[in-house]
Amino acid sequence: MDPVLVEVTRGSIVESAHRGAAVVLDSDGKVVFQAGDIDQAVYPRSAVKALLALPLVESGAADRLGLSEAEIALACSSHSGEAVHADTAAAMLAKAGRDVGCLECGTHWPLNEAAARALAAAGREPSALHNNCSGKHSGFVCLACASGDDPAGYVRPDHPTMRAVTAALASMTGATLDERNRAVDGCSIPTYAIPLRALALGFARLGSGRGMDATRAAAAARIRAAVAANPMMVAGTGRFDTRLMTALGARVFCKSGAEGVFCAAVPELGIGVAVKCDDGAGRAAEVATAALVTRFLPTNGAAQAVLGSLAAPVLTNWNGIHVGDIRPAAALAA
Repeated sequence: MDPVLVEVTRGSIVESAHRGAAVVLDSDGKVVFQAGDIDQAVYPRSAVKALLALPLVESGAADRLGLSEAEIALACSSHSGEAVHADTAAAMLAKAGRDVGCLECGTHWPLNEAAARALAAAGREPSALHNNCSGKHSGFVCLACASGDDPAGYVRPDHPTMRAVTAALASMTGATLDERNRAVDGCSIPTYAIPLRALALGFARLGSGRGMDATRAAAAARIRAAVAANPMMVAGTGRFDTRLMTALGARVFCKSGAEGVFCAAVPELGIGVAVKCDDGAGRAAEVATAALVTRFLPTNGAAQAVLGSLAAPVLTNWNGIHVGDIRPAAALAA
């Protein structure tokens, strides 16, 4: 059984506990830290979007279409559906000569409550542009169009675009990706069950540039720089990813996934982090990730304060009274 990674207190009592696994690897595959079963295969879901964006940049498609750094960052995002996100996705599609009708991710209301309320107050319905994965999907459409492929059906495993991004994911993680470990993600693209150890290796490589050729290493560096310059694009107002990367800039790249998965790269240390909470709790995955970044990356001043607040969030009630905390458990301090 995996250990408890994160505890939730109310007063002096632990009210809830989240079990899971976590691993930190260097780019040579050496385990720097581990807790729980790091060889379990998990669906990384949205956590690997930056790895899936590599072909968009390394193929030259981003440059051929004149994508901005903000648009490259959005291709790596699980955004909140705020106006800046929807508008940027629309701009990406326009550069490929396409529009929202090309997106095959489905439609949902913005994750950001204020954005959803504003949309409803204006008497408007959400479109696929508001889907948290619309940036990734716009990137897929751009890659297809710039490569001379019909983007229709780009979510299928056998589409040239999906074959390219799947090959990049396999190369970065060293994992075998085929029909045996393939399922369908929430946005309809394939998602593959990958060992947690392999995910951490992929992010160590993403951050260090090691284990790949010069073209891919340059693409990885460009993606990291684009995200560091535009952290709002990767998540949104008040979101963990945006807050952490706003505070630490290029020192950390992090990305949430669904069902309690989180991954991160610390370029200056050449390490990758992968976390999976068994109960699928995103709040626990965030705390575990922040705790591991805190453990390995020296910080001070404002950055240290932000990282500390993310690693140990304070819980308040509706009257603003401090009622408890979310905190790393002993397994993360071992």
